Amino acid sequence: MKKTYYILLSLIILISCHSKTESTEFQNGDIIFQTSTSGQSKAIQIATGSKYSHMGIVYKQGNDFFVYEAIQPVKLTPLADWIKRGENEHYVVKRIKNSQNLLTPETLTKMKQVGEKYSGKDYDLYFEWSDSRIYCSELVWKIYKEAVGLEIGKLENLGDFNLTDKTVKQKLKERYGDNIPKDELVISPASMFDSDQLITVFKN
Repeated sequence: MKKTYYILLSLIILISCHSKTESTEFQNGDIIFQTSTSGQSKAIQIATGSKYSHMGIVYKQGNDFFVYEAIQPVKLTPLADWIKRGENEHYVVKRIKNSQNLLTPETLTKMKQVGEKYSGKDYDLYFEWSDSRIYCSELVWKIYKEAVGLEIGKLENLGDFNLTDKTVKQKLKERYGDNIPKDELVISPASMFDSDQLITVFKN
C-alpha cells in the first residue's frame, strides 16, 4: 500500500513539474514587459499609471530567444541583453489566450513579415500614430493587429493620460513646446499589459 502511495505521489510531482515548465517556457509571439531605465520612463509610468514602460515581442531563432522591439532603431535584441537593460532585470511575459490555435506557424511567419517593414525605423519620440517612426507598444499592437487580427489594449488619446504631474509636464514641454497634440491616438504599454486578451505566463 505504501509503495503504491509513493508511486502515485511521484507521478503527481512529475506531472506538476512538467505542467509548470510547459506554462512558463517562452514561446514565439509572447509579449514581454519591463520598466525601462530611459530618460522618459518615469514620465510614461506616471502618465499611464503603470509600473511598466517598455515592451516587445519574443521570437525564437535556433536555440536562442530574442525580443523584437522599438528602440533606436527598431531591431531584434538578444533576450538576455534586453532583460539586463530593464530596471532590476525585472520583467513579465504575457501570452494571448488560445495561442495554440491563433499563433500557427503561418501566423508567426506573417507576424515577422509585418514586423520586418518597421525594422531599422527610428524610435518615435512624439508618439504619433503613423508608420514613419514607431514606439514600443505601437510596434507590438500593429503587428498583432495586422498579422493576427487582434487589437490588444485600448487606443486612447494623449490627452486621456495624466499630464498634470511635474515630471510629465517637463517631458511634454521638451517634446512639443506649447502645442501638445492631445487628440493624438496612442496605445500605451499599460493598456496592453492590462488587456483581458493576455494571460501572464512568467514573471521574475
